[in-house]
Amino acid sequence: MKRGFRPCIRLHLVLLTGAALSALPGRPAKATDEIQVYNAGIAAPGQFTIQQHLNYVALGLKDPPFPGGLVSNHSLNGTPEFAYGITDWWEVGLYLPFAVQDRQFLSDSFKLRTLFVSPNAEQRNLFYGVNFEFSNETPKFAQTRFAMEIRPIIGVRNGDWEFIVNPIVDIGFGKYGQADFAPAARVARKVGSDLSVGLEYYADFGQIGNFASLADQQHTLFAVTDFRLGVFDVNFGVGYGLTPASDRWVIKTIVGYAFPVPGSNPAASDRATAAGPVNPMAHASARPYQP
Repeated sequence: MKRGFRPCIRLHLVLLTGAALSALPGRPAKATDEIQVYNAGIAAPGQFTIQQHLNYVALGLKDPPFPGGLVSNHSLNGTPEFAYGITDWWEVGLYLPFAVQDRQFLSDSFKLRTLFVSPNAEQRNLFYGVNFEFSNETPKFAQTRFAMEIRPIIGVRNGDWEFIVNPIVDIGFGKYGQADFAPAARVARKVGSDLSVGLEYYADFGQIGNFASLADQQHTLFAVTDFRLGVFDVNFGVGYGLTPASDRWVIKTIVGYAFPVPGSNPAASDRATAAGPVNPMAHASARPYQP
């Protein structure tokens, strides 16, 4: 009699587990190492650049995005980003993401990226590009071992104003993998030779073809400023989550430095210092677009 009852118990457990999983929210916010809108600016050929991303979730969700995942509330997340210019339209990069939670340092392995853009994007009124990013992730940060980001870049500059859209697709590979739509956008105004202010918007609608309900989507709006501090470019922003599935308050900063271009004078390397993803408005030329 016991032997005949066990399969029935198992069946009930499976059904209850499935019901519980279906009741969970779409995708709770997870800590992010890189919060930025790409502007098609890259390092000059032969030039190295480095950026340090740091994001602190001052008030966030207290539940993990998946069983065993990193809780974003009060976590510090970031990554050093190393980049190298191959040509005037191609740049490659390396990330080493990490998080600090409850005084514990956690590594998220590494990411590799390759970025293709319209040459001299900082001098164009219309600019574009696409970034491909390949990730090797650890269990605390994702349920998939490998992932890829496809980030198109479309931007317009008109005088001191600029508007940029990154319609991002995040793809996870493996049992729990899926393709999510996570767009980002930026509107900013240049108010000084090395100073700009603006708004940046980041979202995650969930799985493509099966978007989560609005309450379960992530939507965060940042007030940002970009400025020069000596030889460093700085991006600083404060973000507010607009939905229950978003972290409520997030502080982000990016500090970047461009090494001099080998064999050139210091002024020649100023292009990449200003044109990198850190500070989209710094030194942007107001000259009309020239093909």
